[in-house]
Amino acid sequence: MSEITITNLKVFAKHGVLEKEKITPQPFLFNCILEYGFEKAALSDNLDFTLDYGVIMQDITDFCLQNQFDLIETLCYRAAEMIMRKYPVKSIKMSVSKPHAPVDLPFENVSVSVHLKRREVYLSMGSNLGDRKSILDKAVDALKENKAIDVLEVSSYYENPPYGGVAKYPFINTAVKISTYLSPFALLDFIHATEAKAKRSRDVRWGDRTLDIDIIFYGDEIINENGLTVPHADYHNRDFVLVPLNEIAPNYVCPLQRQRISQLLANLQAKSK
Repeated sequence: MSEITITNLKVFAKHGVLEKEKITPQPFLFNCILEYGFEKAALSDNLDFTLDYGVIMQDITDFCLQNQFDLIETLCYRAAEMIMRKYPVKSIKMSVSKPHAPVDLPFENVSVSVHLKRREVYLSMGSNLGDRKSILDKAVDALKENKAIDVLEVSSYYENPPYGGVAKYPFINTAVKISTYLSPFALLDFIHATEAKAKRSRDVRWGDRTLDIDIIFYGDEIINENGLTVPHADYHNRDFVLVPLNEIAPNYVCPLQRQRISQLLANLQAKSK
């Protein structure tokens, strides 16, 4: 991927906690690096195949002027998010500087920065209480309604016996491939909120549940912190995870197991014979 860089775009706007900052405009400087493949534009010398950085700078300026935030952290994140939603960029690194921040100390500048990057994520979803198919359908719809998420593929629905010896009723399971710039923990928060709307109960581990959504893969990252483990622990020993995944991503290589999904499923099926 190649990059387009915008340096020190200056906008006079009204952002800040203090009342005077909400009345009197002050300068804000935007710097951003857009990861975007412009090889086709470079070879053809055609603007239609790249991003118009003039239009993007105007978008950032308009966004800064049309909104008012207490924190430059909010201004920075929301402006970067606006660009991610509007343009097909792989990632954006944006910083916002506030050189006239009301601090009674000698300083040149204060700034914040954010890095948003699209990643392909694989989710495993299941339900064994209520109208199971309808619950899964609504969960997929919730993903589609989130503007930070693009649903790329959804597997067929598979019925499976309960796993772990605790739940009583059979599950319906599916796998979903999404693209998102949400961090793993922001995505997890959204998942928990979606489960809560489906009246998910967490009283009994591996118990019956209306909705269960797990992050199986998040790009090629390996995460084990703050209650989140990715790739999901023990997923490769669970056919109700691997069978739907194999339908939509047989050639995906697990960053931990270093094997394709199709091979992991074949290994598990061989063990069960």
